[in-house]
Amino acid sequence: MSTITTKDGTEIYYKDWGEGPVVTFSHGWPLSADAWDGQMLFLVQNGFRVVAHDRRGHGRSSQTSAGNNMDGYADDLAAVIEALDLTGASLVGHSTGGGEVARYIGRHGTGRVAKAVLISAVPPLMLQTKANPEGLPKSVFDELRAGLFKDRSQFYKDLALMFYGANRSGAKVSQGILDQFWLWSMQSGVKNAYDSIEAFSETDFTEDLKKFDIPTLVMHGEDDQIVPVKDSGPKSAQLIPGSQEIYYPGAPHGMTATLQDKVNEDLLAFLKS
Repeated sequence: MSTITTKDGTEIYYKDWGEGPVVTFSHGWPLSADAWDGQMLFLVQNGFRVVAHDRRGHGRSSQTSAGNNMDGYADDLAAVIEALDLTGASLVGHSTGGGEVARYIGRHGTGRVAKAVLISAVPPLMLQTKANPEGLPKSVFDELRAGLFKDRSQFYKDLALMFYGANRSGAKVSQGILDQFWLWSMQSGVKNAYDSIEAFSETDFTEDLKKFDIPTLVMHGEDDQIVPVKDSGPKSAQLIPGSQEIYYPGAPHGMTATLQDKVNEDLLAFLKS
C-alpha cells in the first residue's frame, strides 16, 4: 500500500492519482478516502492530480491510541503534503475533513496551498456554548458516543439514514450508498471514532478560519441533519475574507454522493476559476 509514516510512527495510507494541478481531499467521520472516489475520478478525467488519505484510525491507516484530535489530524495532512512535496494544492474537506483543512491552515499556513473548499464542514464550532448559543447541545454528541459504544454496527446503519437524508419523505438514496457508509465506518477503529467525536464537535476553528488568505469556497446542503447549515456554512464564510458560498436546497450532509454530479460541476468550476 502507499503509506507515509508520521513523526509519532503512525502509518497514513493515501491515494495519489493523475497528473496536473493538485487537489487534496480530507474525508468525513468515520469514513475513509474512498468516500471521495466520485470526486477524485471526475477530477482526474478533467486534468487534475488528486490525493486523499485515510485519517489516522480510519480506513487503512494505523489505529493509534493517541493523536485523535484536530491538531493531530492537521499534522498528518501536513505530513502527506510534505512527503509528496505538494505545492499549489487546493485543499478540499468534507465534514470533519473541513475541520482538518481549517486547522491545517491555522497551524501550517498557506505556503503550499492555492485554494480551499469546505463542504458540509464542521467549522467554526458545532458545540453549543455561551459564545455559540446556536450550536448543538453536548447531549447530542453524548448520544453519539453512547450509540457507538453500545452497538456500533447498528449505530452506523442508523446514522447513514440521516447522513444521506434517506429518512426524508420522497428521498431516493440507493441501498448501495447506505451500505458503503456502513462498510467504511466499520473499518475505523472504535477508539479512534470515539475520540474523534470530541475533536469534530468541541474544536473551535474561529481563529483558524481568520488565517485563510486564499480563495475559498463554502458548500453546504440546506437540509443537513448532521452539521446544520445555520451553524456552519454562513458563519465560516463570514470569517473567511472574500469567500464564495453555494447552498443546495434540500441537500443532506452526504451530498457528495447524493448530488455527486452537481457537486462535481461546482467544484470543477471553482478549481478552474
